[in-house]
Amino acid sequence: MYTSCVVSKYIGYRIVGLTLSSTNHVSMAPINFEGNFEDVTEKQLEFINEVIEEHGFKGSKVTFAAAGAVGDNYAANVKRIKVEGEKGTLSIIAKIAPTNEIARYRLNAALSFGNEHLMYSEYIPKLLQLQKDAGVPEDEQIKFPKCYGTNIEAPNEVILLEDLKVEGFTIMDRMKSLSNECVTRVLKNLAIFHSLSFALRHKDPESFKYFKDHFEDMWGKLVDLPPEEQASFEQMENVSINMLDDPKHKDMIKTKVSQMPARTAKMTAYEHESPYSVIQHGDSWTNNILFKFEGKDLKQSIMIDYQLSKISSPANDLLYMIFNCTDHETRINNYYDWLDYYHAELGKSLEMYGFKVDNVYPRSQLDADLKRYAELAFGCNILISGILTANPEEASKFKDAFSASDADDISEALTNIHDETAVLLKKRLVGLIDSYIAFDLF
Repeated sequence: MYTSCVVSKYIGYRIVGLTLSSTNHVSMAPINFEGNFEDVTEKQLEFINEVIEEHGFKGSKVTFAAAGAVGDNYAANVKRIKVEGEKGTLSIIAKIAPTNEIARYRLNAALSFGNEHLMYSEYIPKLLQLQKDAGVPEDEQIKFPKCYGTNIEAPNEVILLEDLKVEGFTIMDRMKSLSNECVTRVLKNLAIFHSLSFALRHKDPESFKYFKDHFEDMWGKLVDLPPEEQASFEQMENVSINMLDDPKHKDMIKTKVSQMPARTAKMTAYEHESPYSVIQHGDSWTNNILFKFEGKDLKQSIMIDYQLSKISSPANDLLYMIFNCTDHETRINNYYDWLDYYHAELGKSLEMYGFKVDNVYPRSQLDADLKRYAELAFGCNILISGILTANPEEASKFKDAFSASDADDISEALTNIHDETAVLLKKRLVGLIDSYIAFDLF
C-alpha cells in the first residue's frame, strides 16, 4: 500500500516470526536511475519511480546518493535522490526501511515506519488544517517537511520527503551542544506542536482518540523481546557504570537503562488516560532538527523523523531534547529560562485556538511531569549518550550489529569503543548526573 500523503487509512504490520535469511537486494531499476541504489529493493524502486512520474518528471535522470554521515541514521537507510529533467530539478530524501529480517525485528521497522506514515498522511494534515482554521499568522505556524509519498507495504516501506538542504537548512554537529538560541527555537516548535495536540484533544476528541490509539510505543514494545535481545540495555548500563569513578554516580545509573523499556510501557499506559497527554515528537535529538541561518542569524528550525511519535507527556519531549542536545554548562545557565519560555509559548499558541494554558496544561502540572518523567528520561539520556559520542567507525559498527544473527554483536559494538570516545562519554555522563542533581530531578 502507498499513499500520496494526503489522506489514507492507517494499516499496522507486525513481525510474527524471525528467520535468519535476508531479502535479495538485486534491483531491476529503470534505465534512467543512476548512483547508489544497490541496497534498495525492486519494489521500493518501483514506488520511487511512480512518485517521480506523478510529479511530472517521467523519463528524467534520477541519481541516488547516501544522505548524511555515518551515525546520522540508525533505523533507516536514507538516500538523497536528485531528479533532473525538462521540468527542472527535484531533490527528495528517501527513508528506506531495512529488509534484513533481523534488523527489522530489532528495530521494529513495521511499527516505526507505520508511525511516520500516520504522521505525514493523517496527523500533520489535521494540524495544518487547525492552524488554517484558526487564522494563525505565518510566523507562528509550525512547519513540516513536504511529503511526496509513503509506501508501507512490508518489507518495502519507503517515505519520500522534501530535501530541506535545498532550502538552506542544515544539521548541527551531534558532538556539540546546541546553543541557547537554537534550543529556544526548538522549544517554540515543541510548544506549538504540543498546543495543536491539546487543541485537537478539546476540539475533536474522536480524532484525538484515533491518533492516540494508533501511534504505537516502539520503546515500550521492547519488553516483548526475549532476554538475549534485551541484554544490550543492561550492557550499555554496565558500560556507563564502569566509566564512572564516584560510587554515588554509579548507583544513580543502576536499573535506569536496563529497565527503560518496562518503564516506558508503564508510562505510556498511564498517558492513555491522562488529560494532560499529547502526541509527542519522541525523538528530538540533534540529528532530527534542522536549522536555517542567514549569515549568523537563525531564521527557522524544523523537526524531522516522527517514527517514535506516540501519546506521552509534553515533559518527555522537553527532557529528551534538552538533555540530549546540550551539555551541562549550557543547561546550568539556561534550564529554568527554557522551561519558562516553553510554557509561555505554549500558552501563546493555545490562545489562538481559544484555550487558556492554566486550564489546559498549568505550569504546576509541567513541573510535576518533569519530576515524574525524570527517571525514564535519564535512562534514555544515558543510552543515547553512546550514540551521540560514537565516532564514524563505531557508529557504523553499531548499525551493522542490528543485522547480525547473534545478539552479542550488539553488546560487543557497544563496549568496544576507542579511548577518545570513552573520554567524551564519561564527560557526558557526569554532566547528565550533575544536571539532574542541580535541577532536583532525582
